[in-house]
Amino acid sequence: MIQLEGITKSFGALQVLKGIDLEIGKGEVVSIVGPSGAGKTTLLQIMGTLDKPDGGRIILNGTEVNRLKEKELSAFRNREIGFVFQFHQLLPEFTAVENVMMPSLIQGKSSGTARKEALDLLDFLGLSERATHKPAELSGGEKQRVAVARALMNHPSVILADEPSGSLDTQNKGELHRLFFELRDKLGQTFVIVTHDEELATQTDRTIHLVDGRIV
Repeated sequence: MIQLEGITKSFGALQVLKGIDLEIGKGEVVSIVGPSGAGKTTLLQIMGTLDKPDGGRIILNGTEVNRLKEKELSAFRNREIGFVFQFHQLLPEFTAVENVMMPSLIQGKSSGTARKEALDLLDFLGLSERATHKPAELSGGEKQRVAVARALMNHPSVILADEPSGSLDTQNKGELHRLFFELRDKLGQTFVIVTHDEELATQTDRTIHLVDGRIV
């Protein structure tokens, strides 16, 4: 599903990634762990085509994304990759269902089709009764589940999550972690999760340890 070859990245004189080689298979739940400054978020952003490496190749679901032009890359990202961040990034003026619809509308689907698919996803995630609520009316755990629904909207090949449970209490954190594995089991979803949560890391199929810009 994901193949990285010789990925390097520097910010000025600081080399953050020093030749990363990594393969992740379809349906794997993989965690990336390491100390602050190790390059975890930079690696995830490059994997998700939000940032470009200085060197190396990225092959995602059979496509070498380095070769795509900006417009093609944007369409590919919207279609193939779902993102979940530490803070939900929901638009406050829109309801839960409207937030979930966004990726589908960007892809060009009709409002009616997008709304039906969004409602189905919210129902699947146990949020059907919260569909018309705005983010300010939702709990922290509910907001993150809405963010997961939005990430799933276009049936992406992979979901990339950056500290997705970092802002949640213990109960909501546990529920979100269980949800990731449930989605993998039911939908065959691939997850790559950057986390400081040791409990989550021990539950994943594989843990990638990143130290000083290298996999160890």
